[in-house]
Amino acid sequence: MIETSADRLFMLSDFGETVAYTPSGGSSVNIVGIFDNAYQAVESGGSVSFALQQPRLTVRSSDVPGVQEGDGIILRSTPYNVAIVMDDGTGITELALEAQ
Repeated sequence: MIETSADRLFMLSDFGETVAYTPSGGSSVNIVGIFDNAYQAVESGGSVSFALQQPRLTVRSSDVPGVQEGDGIILRSTPYNVAIVMDDGTGITELALEAQ
């Protein structure tokens, strides 16, 4: 069971990578997160669906206090903006990203 911030960091360290997080109007800090860029089928109303990438970053909530839409993430030399913040209430936050 993952109960402490240190436990969450250990989990993220095993599977994560270092990214740069910049809150709007703030300074950049390095944090650890798990990046996922899965494809998702999207129905457009026709007979053929198409796929879109859905980049997401899973981080410790304590690493991104006050995170909000529009904050910046640089991951693998690619700049992203935070599009959606999904705090699960257990100390983990998932950030939906969009490329700049």
